[in-house]
Amino acid sequence: MNNSYQTTRRGGGQATFRRQATSKRSPNRSFRGGGGNRFRGKKISHDKFINKNPSAPVEENYAPVHTFRDFGFDRQLTNNLVKKGYQIPTKIQDEAIPQILNGRDIVGLANTGSGKTAAFVLPIIQKLIKQKNRETVLVITPTRELAQQIQGEFKQFADRLRLYSVLCVGGLNIRQQIREIKREPQMIIGTPGRLKDLLQQGELNLRPTTTLVLDEADRMLDMGFLPDVKFIIGKLPAKRQSLCFSATMVPEISRLLADLLHEPVTISVRSLRTAEHIGQDVIRAQSKEEKLAKLTALLAQAHFTRVLVFAEMKFSVQRLADDLTKAGFPAVAIHGNKSQPQRSRALNAFKTGQVKILVATDVAARGLDIPAVSQVINFDQPNTYEEYIHRIGRTGRAGLSGQAYTFI
Repeated sequence: MNNSYQTTRRGGGQATFRRQATSKRSPNRSFRGGGGNRFRGKKISHDKFINKNPSAPVEENYAPVHTFRDFGFDRQLTNNLVKKGYQIPTKIQDEAIPQILNGRDIVGLANTGSGKTAAFVLPIIQKLIKQKNRETVLVITPTRELAQQIQGEFKQFADRLRLYSVLCVGGLNIRQQIREIKREPQMIIGTPGRLKDLLQQGELNLRPTTTLVLDEADRMLDMGFLPDVKFIIGKLPAKRQSLCFSATMVPEISRLLADLLHEPVTISVRSLRTAEHIGQDVIRAQSKEEKLAKLTALLAQAHFTRVLVFAEMKFSVQRLADDLTKAGFPAVAIHGNKSQPQRSRALNAFKTGQVKILVATDVAARGLDIPAVSQVINFDQPNTYEEYIHRIGRTGRAGLSGQAYTFI
């Protein structure tokens, strides 16, 4: 297929998940964006892409049962929370932290932006502070960016606590990661492919692991990482605490958790509704030239201040970013053909306002903390309605208004 802007329309549902879960893929290929799967099923009704009368944005008010001081955190950890401006816990933090501190296995059903990273990082740090033996925690995530984000939060919360982490992801020097592993960090954060590589090379020992975290489990299934995840879990001690977080619960994940978790507590704070406060509309185009022309016309408007554009495949992501830049709309792209430092610089440039346009595959729809996105544009249609909800959920957050457009 030579047309970089051709939209491949595919159906969602469990059949898609099953095919992806059994596909053979490069273990470190995090930015697939669904491009390798040509399964064609039921199309999403275009009516679902339209909401011309959005409600006023309302920031959710939650009355927590606890304060952070109620959890009995170490004094330095409490000071670090204050330094970061944490005052009251979110719903998932309020409900999950006491259960994790009590050693319970957890199933957390939570959307991006719910505060789930702190919900598991904070009690894990508290447990590491109080540990008597040299114990380690393994966190498995589907993407390098999410792994980096978790490590960043761990470092901030663990400041001055003599706790250390290692990032084990593709796109970065594996030798450097091996050197850091030999220093025996307490927290190992990685993507399935790189973790499996390190295990097969005999460079990673998971026997001291007492806590396992699976973050964005449904995304790992969607990206075909489930076989690697099962391989890694097989190297862990049977006696451990296991925490799983996911936005959705499909049968494949349910079967995995049935074998993984012991009498888990389920905490659900997710919402799979289309955000009523986000304006949504479709843009009709008959050719790639018309699509690009209509996209640049949108971007020329003054209120398009921080725009996230979704394309389907990595080569189309880069091509679109390059064409927008040549047309006078500087854009950055994140995709699997870039090194991790390049991807990190692109994301940082977008988050800090150095450029106002980020072109990405569906990996940017989940997990990443990108504040104040003014518009989401689906240059290529999502494969499932659920993925559409995750995409447009990047805008209209924290009480702000948002707008989403989908090319058809």
